Amino acid sequence: MSRLRRWALALLVMAGSASLPALAQGSEPAELAVHPTTAQVDGHNLQRNGAGIRYKAIFKVYSAALYLEKPAASLEAIGQLTGPKRITVSMLRSINAAELGTLFAHGMEDNMDKQQFSKLIPGVVRMSEVFNRHKELKAGDRFTLDWLPGKGMVISVNGKPEPAEFTEPEFYQAMLGIWLGPKPADRGLKQALLAAAP
Repeated sequence: MSRLRRWALALLVMAGSASLPALAQGSEPAELAVHPTTAQVDGHNLQRNGAGIRYKAIFKVYSAALYLEKPAASLEAIGQLTGPKRITVSMLRSINAAELGTLFAHGMEDNMDKQQFSKLIPGVVRMSEVFNRHKELKAGDRFTLDWLPGKGMVISVNGKPEPAEFTEPEFYQAMLGIWLGPKPADRGLKQALLAAAP
């Protein structure tokens, strides 16, 4: 091996060694760090099942995190859990809220058969009304979709619960399908949200 090659190899080894402490710390991007590893929902301590970023082309749209009572590897497994559940979304860029509500409705429809979806249309209309009231979601805005057993789904925008009622378990499962169904909004995000499952 030539002296030049030995010198280049030594530099690579030194650079790799210097980066080891940063890797060992396990720090995550700031977009994901806004989602804590645990969440209190309806008096229950939930664990973050996973967190990731929704991309549209090369642009970051929002980050999201899924919280469950125990790890789950699929939408079906999550549906079998009887405790509270939470999806948290943190906007990374401004977006028309009504447009986002429409995209969610299409995401639900894409992951269900037409007969199932038709039964949920009243809930879809109520959900669209929630987002229409907010006009625009700006970078830094957050909303949560909580499933509370015996009560239903609660949508909160920037910490304030919305008055709309969503009592059907099927509706919450359909909402989760937007991110975790067979045709998810972003396959990379789906994998990230299910990352904690063995």
